[in-house]
Amino acid sequence: MGRPSDWQPPVDGATTRKAAVLMLFGALDDVPAASAKPLVSADLDILLIERATTLTDHPGQVAFPGGGVEPDDASIMAAALREAQEETGLDPLGVDVLGLLPDVPLPISNFLVTPVLGWWSRQSPVDVVDYGESAQVFRVPVRDLLDPENRFTAVLAREGHNYKGPAFVVNGVVVWGFTAGILNYVFNDLQWAVPWDENREIPAPI
Repeated sequence: MGRPSDWQPPVDGATTRKAAVLMLFGALDDVPAASAKPLVSADLDILLIERATTLTDHPGQVAFPGGGVEPDDASIMAAALREAQEETGLDPLGVDVLGLLPDVPLPISNFLVTPVLGWWSRQSPVDVVDYGESAQVFRVPVRDLLDPENRFTAVLAREGHNYKGPAFVVNGVVVWGFTAGILNYVFNDLQWAVPWDENREIPAPI
């Protein structure tokens, strides 16, 4: 499994909208990884949200903080930080932006999404800001995401076709789709990924 766009149909280039998400890594002090496998540091974690089930786009899915780029956003990075602050309450001044990943199409909502990679150098409290937008905000140890026991292939049947992509089962939720594809891509690119059984399939939770 390669880039997260490899298993998705293309977006409509005439109407596509720009969006940004914040892929924010930090050091989690009080909740160590559940996995005992020495894959990465036990306190390295990443910030995720669970979207509200009432949303039109991607309801109930686990995602990175983020959303559409607004006309008054100074940059893609500024858009990602603004959305993360609006959704989780984090202080954007505590985030060091490390760079941008390649744009990824998100065809079901016709977004072209830029993942913004960040390091949480000065951490601040996070929680749900608006329950109309998010059901929960949580931090997941990266070691748990890398553990082969928590990795699956999600299968989505749509219009006579089966789409397959990586998935993670952590914190009692399934991370799949765009978010899992980005995580899978980054873990492979950083050479953090360890072999896992791609034949372990689960239905995409839609």
